[in-house]
Amino acid sequence: MKETGLRNSAHGVDKFGLTDLAAVHWNLTAEPLYEHALHRGEAQIVQGGALCAETGVHTGRSPKDKFIVCDEQTEKTVWWEKNGKLTPAQFDTLLADFMAHAKGKELFAQDLYGGADPKYRIKARVYTELAWHSLFIRTLLIRPERSELSHYVPDFTILSLPTFKADPKRHGVRSETVIAINFTKRIILIGGSFYAGEMKKSVFTTLNYYLPSESVMPMHCSANVGEDGDVALFFGLSGTGKTTLSADPNRTLIGDDEHGWGPQGVFNFEGGCYAKCIKLSRESEPEIYDATLRFGSIMENVVFDATTRICDFDDDAKTENTRSAYPLDFIPNASRSGRAGQPKNLVMLTADAYGVMPPIAKLTSAQAMYHFLSGYTAKVAGTEKGLVGVQPEFSTCFGAPFLPRHPSVYGNLLRELIAAHNVDCWLVNTGWTAGKYGVGRRMPIKVTRTLLTAALDGSLRNAKFRTDSYFGFSVPTQLAGVEPHLLYPFKTWQNKSEFDATARALVKMFQDNFVKFEDHVDADVRAAAPEVRIAAE
Repeated sequence: MKETGLRNSAHGVDKFGLTDLAAVHWNLTAEPLYEHALHRGEAQIVQGGALCAETGVHTGRSPKDKFIVCDEQTEKTVWWEKNGKLTPAQFDTLLADFMAHAKGKELFAQDLYGGADPKYRIKARVYTELAWHSLFIRTLLIRPERSELSHYVPDFTILSLPTFKADPKRHGVRSETVIAINFTKRIILIGGSFYAGEMKKSVFTTLNYYLPSESVMPMHCSANVGEDGDVALFFGLSGTGKTTLSADPNRTLIGDDEHGWGPQGVFNFEGGCYAKCIKLSRESEPEIYDATLRFGSIMENVVFDATTRICDFDDDAKTENTRSAYPLDFIPNASRSGRAGQPKNLVMLTADAYGVMPPIAKLTSAQAMYHFLSGYTAKVAGTEKGLVGVQPEFSTCFGAPFLPRHPSVYGNLLRELIAAHNVDCWLVNTGWTAGKYGVGRRMPIKVTRTLLTAALDGSLRNAKFRTDSYFGFSVPTQLAGVEPHLLYPFKTWQNKSEFDATARALVKMFQDNFVKFEDHVDADVRAAAPEVRIAAE
């Protein structure tokens, strides 16, 4: 077997059980990985020097194809209502078939860290069938110093073989695609999907399982920090502005997607960023645009001109979910340590396509837990195949697909941390105003940034607030630089009775969704539910 790169002498492929491989390429950097990817026809170079690949039929994650092994360790600790289940025997059969499929192949191995805090990080070794996948995961996780690699022993091993096809009858899975996690054996198997994000989210799922027992809150959020050390967290589902709003030129970016919050403060899980590219422009997102179009970045499913190699970020012919992965240090004001102190502000982002939620609201700790467990946003026509009009999406903890434990575990831990550090909590609507999607308009980004700046610098605390008649949270009545009527959503609608009916309908959606959590929360959290208190404002 041929081995290239910075080989690990302490813990080789034999320790994992891989045999009869054609070659293993250890810890290759961007330059040789580019060469392998281009030579093998896996990707192409586009404008600026980025590598661009296609992911085939899977242009996003396959959450219904993710399974966790149910054994003595996980039987009573995993949220089985939302996680697929495999027996240990089914996993062993799957693992043996993965090993057999790998024989004769060239594999690329990366030894990486998940977590910037040495006390809580996991060592993740990732074997990939594709060179561009190896570059992707090397970019997204944290790269150890070269001197650390000779004695690196993994805590967890991921084997990603996109050409492997699972057999539902033999392996106990749903389709030919499979993401199988065995927390006892500390192995993750990914097959049947070329979408690289499955690897990244598997590491996140692993940290979500282990960290709560160490009093560390794993979070699907971005984070940044001001000059005075004031940390802000931004929770939000795809399309709500989590990456965009945290990339603030006046604040240092800690990370754009996944973090832990523990006794020493906040730390990034990753060493890179994974941004949506659809409609990306230098005017609207200069830092992300410049980071995307340079050597060392990897793009997925972005349309480009075959001759000029110029990317068309407005073209969604392949998918709405076009992506760019790049090292964190491609952002000029990014944190080099990936760590900061305790948060001062926590922001939950929602893109309310019903157009009835205010642009910002201040939450009590009970309201914060209610909205964290709700994880509300709204999807609109065009974002998913077959979707027409507006559809609510409630993804608990703003990351339901990545939660191996029950949401109440994360919700209660978050509430304890909010109370312990006296954190101000905000709900920000980056969605619609003056009517629902198709009638109203998107909340101006300038308004959102003005309100967020005031919230983060503390000046919004001094504003006069009203109690919203539908949702019960506190809403500022005025702020310099913001048109006053935007802070009163019903005033932006021409048809006031239609606003009332739409707001009441959304309130009912919140109430119906939260029923499943009522037995897991305290009375004050149940009382934080939206409720129509008067006919109209």
